[in-house]
Parts: sequence; structure tokens; C-alpha cells
Amino acid sequence: MTTRTIALLLCLVLFAAGSGLARADGDSVSLFEAPDTAPRSGQPFDDPQGRFRFVIHSDITGSERQGVFEVAVEQINLLRPEFIISVGDLIAGTDDRSEVDQAWDRYAQRVGKAKAPVFYVGGNHDLLGQALREAWEERHGPRYYHFEYKDTLFLVLDTEDHSPERFEEISRLRAEAYEIAYRVGWADFDKLPYSRIPESDGGAISKEQSEYFQQVLAEHPDVRWTFLFMHKAPWLRDDYAPFEALEAVLAGRSYTVFHGHKHAYEYEQRQGADYIRLATTGGVFLPRNGRSMDQLVMVTVDEEGVDIVNLLMQGILDRTGNIPLGGDRLCLDSQECPDPLD
Repeated sequence: MTTRTIALLLCLVLFAAGSGLARADGDSVSLFEAPDTAPRSGQPFDDPQGRFRFVIHSDITGSERQGVFEVAVEQINLLRPEFIISVGDLIAGTDDRSEVDQAWDRYAQRVGKAKAPVFYVGGNHDLLGQALREAWEERHGPRYYHFEYKDTLFLVLDTEDHSPERFEEISRLRAEAYEIAYRVGWADFDKLPYSRIPESDGGAISKEQSEYFQQVLAEHPDVRWTFLFMHKAPWLRDDYAPFEALEAVLAGRSYTVFHGHKHAYEYEQRQGADYIRLATTGGVFLPRNGRSMDQLVMVTVDEEGVDIVNLLMQGILDRTGNIPLGGDRLCLDSQECPDPLD
């Protein structure tokens, strides 16, 4: 061993000892060191084992407002979550398969700038059409799925899980409604046939999908928390038996539901659990549905439970005191923007 190598090893040992990162006897020590007179309160450092954070973004599409989602990705990178997930409507739906593929390529390029993995959740803009469904299954795989991370269970639902016949009918009604909305505006969207069917607000999950998640829950009885992500809210329907069966299995567990679709924030409780509808992350503002704003959600999970914080994009600033990527030029809250329906 050379003199230079010995000196380098000695420096590393001294650094570790001085910073509290290691001790020769192997005992753990505090990472914090300061004089006894350092003014501070008496609480221990909030650094529990097993804690992690993830970020949720909401609807991008539905008359997407350009530039917003790109800013959101930069803001998420500042927050440094361990992963990112959504509540659907990631691309602008179309019946043209080549256009669908181009839209997914663009989305992949946009989320490729994130520093953490992004989990896909399908919405009506992503799934309600034959070309859309085929593209999803070929490019991404299952439309509903689950994963576990640090003893926490994540269920991703497909709320466009209709029978083949009903799927075809709803796809046609939706295509007609959105063609009118894009051409003449959203003011009369609620009067169109698509808006009056139960699937417009509540979507649908099949019996098979419900049974899949019931089995997943049975196989994970002791996780510390369960999260559900979906685009629409099946409990808004009068006939929501498959979701009702899933809720029956969820009863008594610690769980939280996140969904989107209406482009306006809403909080409610069911079975003592939080059911949270997010606003937008670039989709058109619809203040008639409630508080419409561009937002992200930061969720922190530890052994004591879950903390959820709603973050207005207009308040997430970088070290220069500005919204990243020139986001200060964007209007990110409907309360400060012209009403798109006027």
C-alpha cells in the first residue's frame, strides 16, 4: 500500500468520524453535531425510517393549455419525490392511430425530463376509443394494475372498462361531444348526449377488474396504507356494483382515493377515508365545477400515516424566486384568468 493510499484512507476515516457517519466500533451515532449551546427546540429530527414521498399530477388534456405541463415537470424535479403518478388524461385522444402514437411519443419525451419514474394512469382521453385502447395495450401493457412500494399498496384503476358494445357507443358519443367542444367551446358541453350518460362522470369498472383488485387486497392484508388512482368516480353512479364490492373490501383499511376528470378540486370522505378529486395540470379550467387551478400533490408516507399537501403551481418557485421555465408568464389559477366559457 502506497503512502498516498494510506493518507487517503486516513482522511476518509477522519471525515466519517467527524461527521458522525461511522464509528470504529460499528455503533450508530447521530448525523447531527453542534455545540450544546446551539439554539433549537427539543424535538427529535423528523427523519423516520421508512418514510417516502411521491407526487401526483392531474389532467393535462381536455383543451390543454400549452406550456403548463412542462413547467410542472420542472417543479416536480425541485420537489425530488421518489416517483410520480397521475389521475389520467395524459394525451389528446383521437381516432387516428398514427396521431395517437405521435401523442404518446410526445408525452414520453415530456415525462422523460423527470428525475423519477412516472406511473401511467388512463383517462377517457387516453382510453375511450378503439385506436386509443389498442395503442395503450401495445405500448404500455395492462390498463389496470397494482404495485407495492415500501410496504404501501398502489392500485391503478381503469374507469373506461366497459363492455365491447357499450364501449363502442360511448366512444361515438364522446367523439361527437368533444368535436363540438373543440370547435365552438365548452359552454354547452353539459347539454350534449355524452354528458348525460352515467359513464360521463362515473365511468365504469368491470366485474373482472373489481375481482382482480379484491384479490390483490386479499394478498396484501397488512400493508401500512393503500392508495387508489383513477380518472373518474364510479361511486357517482346509481349502478356501481363492481366498485361497491371493491369498497366493501377496502372498508376498515387505511386508504386514500385520488381521481380527476372534472378539472376542479373537491374533497370528500367515504367510509372514513379521503376521496380527493384533483383540479388540473394543464387541462382547460372549468370553474363551474369548483376550484379550478393548476396543481400538484405531494404525499408523504411514514409509519405514523400519511400527509397530503396540495401545491399550487403558481407558488412553486425555484432558487431565483421565479416559476421554472418562464412559468411566470402563464396563468395557473382560474381565479386570475379569463373564464374560458365566456
